[in-house]
Amino acid sequence: MIVVRALGRQDYEPLWRNMQRFTDERDSDSADELWFTEHPPVFTLGLNASREHLLSPGDIPVVQVDRGGQVTYHGPGQLMIYPLIDLKRAKIGVRELVTGLERCAIDLLAGLGIDSVARKDAPGVYVDHKKVASVGLRIRRGASYHGMALNIDVDLEPFTHINPCGFSDLEVTDLRALGVTLAPAEIQTRVQDHLLGHLGLHPMPD
Repeated sequence: MIVVRALGRQDYEPLWRNMQRFTDERDSDSADELWFTEHPPVFTLGLNASREHLLSPGDIPVVQVDRGGQVTYHGPGQLMIYPLIDLKRAKIGVRELVTGLERCAIDLLAGLGIDSVARKDAPGVYVDHKKVASVGLRIRRGASYHGMALNIDVDLEPFTHINPCGFSDLEVTDLRALGVTLAPAEIQTRVQDHLLGHLGLHPMPD
C-alpha cells in the first residue's frame, strides 16, 4: 500500500528538504508515499551536473540538488511525480522504478493515440525525439526520492536557457503542444494508475 498526496504548487527547495527528511526518518514500518506537485520556476542541477549546461538562467533560481542527471527546468504546468518508496521492502529495483516512471507516461500517451519512447542514454520519455518527461532519482537508505517531471502545459522558453539534461541539441515539448486537452487532474489520475500498476502497488484508502 502507498499513501498518495496531491500537494498543489510547492516551492522546490523546501519540498526537496521534506523528501530528504522523510527518507532519513522513515523506518521499516513507515508507509511508502507518492507525491504529486508542481513548482514555481526553478532550474535544478543534479549531483554530477556541469554548470556549463546552464547557459543563461536570468532571474530564475538555480538549486544544486542530490538527484542523478544534469540540469533541468521545473515550472507551473509541469506535473512532478515523486515516489518515496522503500525499494528493498517493495522488492523493486532501481531500473524497475525508472522503467515504471517512464512507462506510466508512455502508457498515458498511448491511451491518447500518441507514440512515445524511452532512451537508455537519457532517461525520460520522447515524442518524435522531443522530450516530454524527464527522470532523476536519488536512492538513500534503500529508499527512493526525487522522480519524474511530465510537461503538461508549461512555458517551454526557459528550456532554451539550458542544455536540457546535458544535451545541447535536445528539444522539449509538452502535452498541450501534442494536442492533449485533458484536465491536469485527469492526467494525474491516469499517471497514478499506470505507475502503481507497473510497480505492483495499491493506493491507501482515504
